[in-house]
Amino acid sequence: MQSGFDPNSPGVTPNDIGMAANSGSNGKALSMPFRARQLPEYLGNLEIFKRLEMQLEKERDRLALWVPVGVGTGIAVWFLLANVALWIAFIALSCGLALSVKALNMGGRISNAFFWFMMLLGIGCALMGFRSWAVAAPVLERPMVASFYAEVEKVEVVSARDIVRLTLDTHEKQDLPPRVRVNVPIDKAAVDLQTGAIIQLRARLMPPAMSSLPGAYDFSRRAWFMGLGATGQLLGEIRIVQAAEPSWGPLSAMPEYRQVLSSHVQSRMVGGAGAIGATLATGDRGAISDEDAEAMRRSGLAHLLSISGLHVTAVVGAVYLLVLRVLALFSTLALRFRLPLVAAGCAAVAALGYTLMTGAQVPTIRACVAALLVLMALVMGRSAITLRMVAAGALFVLIIWPESLVGPSFQLSFAAVTAIIAMHEHPKIQALFARREEGIVRRSGRIILALFLTGLVVELALMPIALFHFHKAGIYGALANIIAIPLTTFVIMPLEALALLLDTVGMGAPVWWICERALSSLLMLAHYVSSRPGSVTMLPTMPLMAFGLVIAGGLWLSLWSQRWRLWGLAPIALGVLMIAMTRAPDLYITGDGRHVGIRNDGGELAILRTRSGDFVRDLLLENAGIDGEAVALEDWPNAQCNADSCTVIMEAGDRDWVIVATRSSYYIPAMALSASCRRADIVISERRLPASCQPRWLKADRTLLDQVGGMTIDLENQQVATVLGRSGRHQWMRFTEAKSVQPKEKTSKIAAEIKGSPE
Repeated sequence: MQSGFDPNSPGVTPNDIGMAANSGSNGKALSMPFRARQLPEYLGNLEIFKRLEMQLEKERDRLALWVPVGVGTGIAVWFLLANVALWIAFIALSCGLALSVKALNMGGRISNAFFWFMMLLGIGCALMGFRSWAVAAPVLERPMVASFYAEVEKVEVVSARDIVRLTLDTHEKQDLPPRVRVNVPIDKAAVDLQTGAIIQLRARLMPPAMSSLPGAYDFSRRAWFMGLGATGQLLGEIRIVQAAEPSWGPLSAMPEYRQVLSSHVQSRMVGGAGAIGATLATGDRGAISDEDAEAMRRSGLAHLLSISGLHVTAVVGAVYLLVLRVLALFSTLALRFRLPLVAAGCAAVAALGYTLMTGAQVPTIRACVAALLVLMALVMGRSAITLRMVAAGALFVLIIWPESLVGPSFQLSFAAVTAIIAMHEHPKIQALFARREEGIVRRSGRIILALFLTGLVVELALMPIALFHFHKAGIYGALANIIAIPLTTFVIMPLEALALLLDTVGMGAPVWWICERALSSLLMLAHYVSSRPGSVTMLPTMPLMAFGLVIAGGLWLSLWSQRWRLWGLAPIALGVLMIAMTRAPDLYITGDGRHVGIRNDGGELAILRTRSGDFVRDLLLENAGIDGEAVALEDWPNAQCNADSCTVIMEAGDRDWVIVATRSSYYIPAMALSASCRRADIVISERRLPASCQPRWLKADRTLLDQVGGMTIDLENQQVATVLGRSGRHQWMRFTEAKSVQPKEKTSKIAAEIKGSPE
């Protein structure tokens, strides 16, 4: 037998193989004749995998940017699934897929990227589950009036509404949740009402409010992660049983100092200027009137009211430059010490102090972490403003506060920063705005162009998020921010800091006057822009799938650097198309059944109860995507109303729909009610209607609404969306279990939601 024996050659027999094995030759292994085609090798030889491997090799420096995306996607999946069994299954599936790919031992960046992304999905889902379990606390089951003792945890003055919000610790006694929040009229808030005081009070308490409509703001979710088990209103007076002990140390005295500073700023500047000045100094937004706040939102300047990146950056930059320039005046210090390191340390202390003084809210903490990372990069001689810094800050926040992912604050702030850095990292943008020898006119024009393009990119990045959460977005924000951002950063905040410094020697009045004029100019700009025709885009509730596609496309477009980043335009276009094709619902029914809105194709909304509060009217208008005023249902065409109910005939889907809605608590004879139900397609009521009430299509009474929450109805497509279908059965949701499905004809979606399995 020759040493070059080939067991794969034609005519090989098992005996020949055995002879080759016993001959001591260097032939191939025994398994080689029967060698199967291995999956890793097969996939690796595919042209598409070779191209993808080369592409990931070019993007190797960008792969780390997808770490917070993987964790965030796992967190988002946790919120979507809303079931313990599904969470465990998803975590197991993610880890199983990751380990399966690892077991194939394919190697290369494709295998490693898939492995880590699957693992990060599981980690994000598990992290969110642990966080929800860790903050779990008892929640009030039903409204009640109670007299109880409590310790004051937090005092928040909301002067624009003439109330004081008290966060109280009941110490899990008196059959109450451990932490409740009570609104107190400002004239009943005693001076001794401070953090640490023991008080006795009587209040009407309610469970934290769930979403009234699908896609509306869900306070119960926020309250769950804040540990709030109930909210309410004070009844009577507050008796202070034990005054608060004197606070020692800077941290314990910080809330009191913050309130004193806020009051001082408001006393130096009157009206809206003083309210916004207090916000910039302390983060206290309680004094801002509803009109000014709405104008700031409609003009695209609301980000100036949230203490975040802009404000922390201004403080850090000012302290860094001031310390560096002052110390550089002394030659001994400049020669013996590394002044940038000293300046960075002072700026870091200023960032931490400003964060604590402004209440240490999550947006401020995110901005502080980012500022500290920038200072560390400067000290190490590395590039400071990069997407890696943004990714590190996002990952930090997601690990500590994973629930912030689904909030607008997290999404708006990181979307803005990511869009700005991604734009300025593009080679063509860098070439356009690079410094060069040119006249002051061209240099100024280049700066204005940079501000405009930055504002435009930020507006485009933030618009889908604002439309998803608030159903409205400013159109002229890019133009308004060209003036507002430099005015706030380089004029208002330095003037306010200088005025506070001069107040220590009683010489701050002239500077306060100038600062007040600047803040008034900012408010004037906000009101002017918000009042322009077409200044605001309104949109009904956005489908979750469309929002997810837009966000995924934006991330793909921003985080990659090669030309394949343009692939992100495809999901963005698909998401925008889905949004444009989504038809606004015809009926809006709140979770308590008391408030009903009817929308027509002309963009008008009629409401059932004319005495609905401003909050309910704004809620219905925003979710309907209407920028205007609601009208009374009795003034609606084809509507007949009396003291007890309204009957409306609507044309949709080539048929007439008869809708009956009750609006009083008076007794209605059973025979009359049953007859009215038989003539109606849809009956809406805050009552529990009897079994004899059987409309032709849907009975949305208290029984059904307790099971599925508020709902919207598209009559043309006969589609029903509910809060249960949108949010799922999370721990903070309080849906009742369905005992039986209504016998009349129902859509499959309603039946599925009543059973607790949203589509």
